[in-house]
Amino acid sequence: MDQRPSTLVVEDDPKVRAVLRNLLEDDGFQVMEATSAAETLECIAAQDLSLVTLDIHLGAESGLDLARQIRKLSTVPMVMVTGKDDLIDRIVGLEVGADDYITKPFHVREVIARIRAVLRRHQFAEEDAHRSRPAAREPMGSTAYHFDGVIAIPDHMQVIDRAGSDCQLTSGDFNLLNVFLERPMRVLSRDQLMDLTHGATWSPLDRTVDNQIARLRKKIERNPSEPRLIKTVRGVGYTFACPVERKALAATYYNRA
Repeated sequence: MDQRPSTLVVEDDPKVRAVLRNLLEDDGFQVMEATSAAETLECIAAQDLSLVTLDIHLGAESGLDLARQIRKLSTVPMVMVTGKDDLIDRIVGLEVGADDYITKPFHVREVIARIRAVLRRHQFAEEDAHRSRPAAREPMGSTAYHFDGVIAIPDHMQVIDRAGSDCQLTSGDFNLLNVFLERPMRVLSRDQLMDLTHGATWSPLDRTVDNQIARLRKKIERNPSEPRLIKTVRGVGYTFACPVERKALAATYYNRA
């Protein structure tokens, strides 16, 4: 049985697709290919994928629309591939659930570094959740963070909003929220946030954290246009300006309908 991580390359340009395939295979990945939305969704439904790379422009089809469809079906890590100057596309790509993005033309080492970083974050989050999750009959061992009527459960990568519904966050967005919840009322620079969420693989020009914060505000703030939880500290970074209470997770949260 093939134990290599499986990656689906979604790209309609055969030259770019071949470059990505060769690059990933040389680095030890099992690679599948798709050139359309239909092929992509069929593959995701049939395969247990480790990661998807997705071109934003798929001929007449929109990669952004496809990303939204993928997120409805799967939490598979997703790396968008965008044109060099498509800033808006990159921002929207992150907003619809991508974990990172790569710009064309890309450097081969950056592609591998970014993909490996996304996989590490996803794997660590899953391992931590699995290791810490209590048995079904012993649900009281986990911890929950309570803030402003919202509950975050790190072991399950779960956020319960003020209405009692699950918030849909990507693994990258949840990791960022977790960084804030572990350091409430502290000012964190963008560099600190990137170090804590991306490790050593990020570029000084990378503005991913700003996009993630904007997306996170839409999920947890009462009024995202006037944020009171995640506040901007001009010229420095951000702070989680709300008391956070850490509690043992009650069994009722595990048995929610």
